[in-house]
Amino acid sequence: MTPITYLALGDSYTIGEQVAYPECFPVQAAALLQEKGYQVDKPVIIATTGWTTDELSAGIAVAHITQTYDIVTLLIGVNNQYRGRSVEEYRQEFTVLLRQAIAFAGHRPAHVVVLSIPDWSVTPFAADRDREQIAREIDAYNAVNKAIAVEQQVQYVDITPFTREASKDLSLVAPDGLHPSGKDYHRWALALAPRLEQALR
Repeated sequence: MTPITYLALGDSYTIGEQVAYPECFPVQAAALLQEKGYQVDKPVIIATTGWTTDELSAGIAVAHITQTYDIVTLLIGVNNQYRGRSVEEYRQEFTVLLRQAIAFAGHRPAHVVVLSIPDWSVTPFAADRDREQIAREIDAYNAVNKAIAVEQQVQYVDITPFTREASKDLSLVAPDGLHPSGKDYHRWALALAPRLEQALR
């Protein structure tokens, strides 16, 4: 059986900033697939804390990806929102990234999954900020990435509601008071794994 290959594209939420490597969502999702009997290679992760859409594009260019992957995930945009970039710019750059992701999946849209952007407005880090405005902006960005995902016929997993539960449960937040904990990433992985399995079937 040829091992399944998995490429994860993103930012701090993909590398699992503040949590141990086995707790980041791509690694947890791969582990869930292995429990189902799939042989899965260690996920290839192209992501860095703080990356915006254009910085992820630059990171992909530097990585010189030459092979195709069985499954590809894309989660990007929170840093565009954080830096006050326009939704229109995000729309254009996200579209390019998603088309690249589809190409990396061997031009099989069903093998690509977009994850929604988490809402960091509920975290302790945002205590002195306009939480309602952050939430509204995150919703606007997610409306865009979901519409593009539908247009490009890829799968979509909305993990934003999970992250909003951190307003009542701080065990869902990492020690920095901003990023998700391994416990929250586990819920993302549980939502993601069936979509990945669907692609593999």
